[in-house]
Amino acid sequence: MSGVTEATSTQPPSEQPAEYHYHRLRAAADKFSCGLAALSDEQWPEVEARAAQSFALETLVLNAPEARDVVIPEQQIEQALNQLRARYSDEREFLSELALNDLDLALLRRALQRELRFDAVMRAVGARHAPVTEADEQLFYELHAERFSQPETRTARHLLVTINDEFAENRRPAARARIESLVTQVTCGDIAGFGQLARAHSECPSALEDGRLGTLTAGQLYPALDAALFALAEGEISGVLESPLGFHLLCCESITPARQASFAQARERIHQALTERRQREIQKAWISELRACDKAVENRPLV
Repeated sequence: MSGVTEATSTQPPSEQPAEYHYHRLRAAADKFSCGLAALSDEQWPEVEARAAQSFALETLVLNAPEARDVVIPEQQIEQALNQLRARYSDEREFLSELALNDLDLALLRRALQRELRFDAVMRAVGARHAPVTEADEQLFYELHAERFSQPETRTARHLLVTINDEFAENRRPAARARIESLVTQVTCGDIAGFGQLARAHSECPSALEDGRLGTLTAGQLYPALDAALFALAEGEISGVLESPLGFHLLCCESITPARQASFAQARERIHQALTERRQREIQKAWISELRACDKAVENRPLV
């Protein structure tokens, strides 16, 4: 459901229509990742406020002229229902969970139908936006060039010998001696050999994958390791390095230089971003008009 907000309810929760219960459950799930039964007393007011807001907005949109002829096929409602049903081990668990949250199958179906109609109306309104031109795309690219730069990355492996005073072989002098003896067993450029050494001797879980750390950007490792990795040449192996975990050897497997995506490469992403922005803008403007009309009707003097 679209996130255009700032609606308020004129009814207390107890007087809300039955479909309101779905909004209450969704608010609990979105904010606190739980059902209604698990909410604390402190959490309930926020859930009620969110539910009232989203239900009021949904009602406002569904009462608009644009919603009059929007019909959701039964197949689409059933598909949405089955997506929720698939989260549970069986139908009994699904129905039990609905009951715990003041819902049943028929009520959930009606709530989903409303939600799908809301989304369809909002999409139709958003589609009224002005077309995004190539000039718009080019201007966005020039104004936000930094968004389309990709930093240098390095694919790395490491070998770790931990420092742990509880074990004689991992006390600092012994650990240092062990890793220094391993340094003599590897040569720069021998990636496979480094991997075999890491598998046999590394005390990091990555040993199971021949010491692979994956592809990294600057700043993802401990500072000393990070500085060393980004100073290595491709295929080069570091000397002994230390981090809070212990002693390391690093192998720079490959380097992908920093690069700037061209306008042609970025254009599709820019077009999508500008389109979504214009859709949101026209949706918000339309919602504001609906609210203004609704308020004018409320304030109209009785004759």
